[in-house]
Amino acid sequence: MKIGTPKETFAGESRVAMTPDSARLLQKLGHECVLETGAGKAAGFSDVAYKDVGVEIVKTGAALFKASDVVAKVRPPTDTEVKRLRKGQTLISFFYPGANEELMGKVADKGATVIAMDMVPRISRAQKMDALSSMANIAGYRAVIEAGNNFGRFFTGQVTAAGKVPPAKVLVVGAGVAGLAAIGTATSLGAITYAFDVRPEVAEQVESMGAEFVYLEFDASELPDGADTGGYAAPSTPEFQAKQLAKFRELAPDIDIVITTALIPNRAAPILWTKDMVEAMKPGSVIVDLAAERGGNCELTVMDEKIVTDNGVTIVGYTDFPSRMATQSSTLYSNNIRHMMDDLTPENDGVINHDMEDDVIRGATIAHAKEVTFPPPPPKIQAIAAKPQAKVKEKTPEEILAEETAAFKAATVSQVKILVVGAVVMFAIGAYAPASFMQHFVVFVLSCFIGFQVIWNVSHALHTPLMAVTNAISGIIIIGALLQVGSGNWLVIILSAISIFIASINIVGGFMVTRRMLAMFQKS
Repeated sequence: MKIGTPKETFAGESRVAMTPDSARLLQKLGHECVLETGAGKAAGFSDVAYKDVGVEIVKTGAALFKASDVVAKVRPPTDTEVKRLRKGQTLISFFYPGANEELMGKVADKGATVIAMDMVPRISRAQKMDALSSMANIAGYRAVIEAGNNFGRFFTGQVTAAGKVPPAKVLVVGAGVAGLAAIGTATSLGAITYAFDVRPEVAEQVESMGAEFVYLEFDASELPDGADTGGYAAPSTPEFQAKQLAKFRELAPDIDIVITTALIPNRAAPILWTKDMVEAMKPGSVIVDLAAERGGNCELTVMDEKIVTDNGVTIVGYTDFPSRMATQSSTLYSNNIRHMMDDLTPENDGVINHDMEDDVIRGATIAHAKEVTFPPPPPKIQAIAAKPQAKVKEKTPEEILAEETAAFKAATVSQVKILVVGAVVMFAIGAYAPASFMQHFVVFVLSCFIGFQVIWNVSHALHTPLMAVTNAISGIIIIGALLQVGSGNWLVIILSAISIFIASINIVGGFMVTRRMLAMFQKS
């Protein structure tokens, strides 16, 4: 089949859904590749680079739609592009079906199959196709770069002959893919980085990247698990939101750069940074709002604009961060498309098998066979939500004392029973066994007791505890065997010699193993 990529017509969009490298890999799946002339120019890919890997170049978008069986693009299709679709054709792009129901209906009426890259299920097998995460990663990185471009100081602290420069303090609100990318970038630039998320389980990830997680005094068990909402943060309760805003008001005067990434699919962005928080910030501070396309997390954000408030705070509300790094974005997005085509072409024979029983393909398909297939059914394989921990009731001092008393009584009864049974057994043996047996039996019992005390009191300073015990046992065997070597019975002498030999091997081997273990921790 022919896979075509048109030139993006959305104003300011520089990305392209096919790169020369992805085209070469698509051809290995048995497909042919077609490109509208100039489609990759804004992303740094010339038509010559595509021709060199065997991509066919057509002059217009209309010609591309006519020549292609599969159309791969970045932005949702325009009305003109929808009119160019035909029955049986496949369109792969971002679509945002929850906000484009009318457009989705038009595409379904055309009989085309539409795969929305923003609807790829968030399961392990689909990570390679997760275009939302790919673009969010770039947006998080670019947000820090954009903040640095508008910030009047270094990120890292410096002590120079000209004076001391304090490090910048960065707060990242939301520790999803974009947030973690922003945290990693800000930390690597030397800033003191703080991060907040309504999911306390991400605290470990944040701290592992060198940032400090901002905790709230709130019962985490009352918050929904991220696995229940496909990995996204769920809406918070009013009580939690109040504590959250109070914490941000406390932090605002001390923070130099704020990067907000909190966004829930198909919902307006929650207001997390209010007007009074902006007014409390120092002049020269910067806010980068990655949720500007959905209204913004900052109350003063203006979509697609950069503004400066009366108190000198810069608020960046751009919505095209991935497009501002078009070469990198196109490379990652085209790989997501290529992996999707890999799943659609299981035999690598250039023939698409649109398996609606496949969780990933079904989840991303929003129109098929003249029907709207959005929303998809829940995937058969889901993330396992953590079970809420049961609250453990704290015990009173009286209850603790009662439990300890009961445990002591139970142990005492058990010991008394053992002593009684032992005394009865010894009495029975003494009553019926001959005197010669009793002499040997008493020696045996005393030997067991002494041996037990010796073995378990051996220091394991140069050994592991297990090796120290085995060496102690071997040492007692050797002592016993040496006492028996002078016996007049040849069988006893032979058995004693064998015992000494085997126990010596065990002791020497133990020291050799210990020496090797110690050598592992010594400098060569």
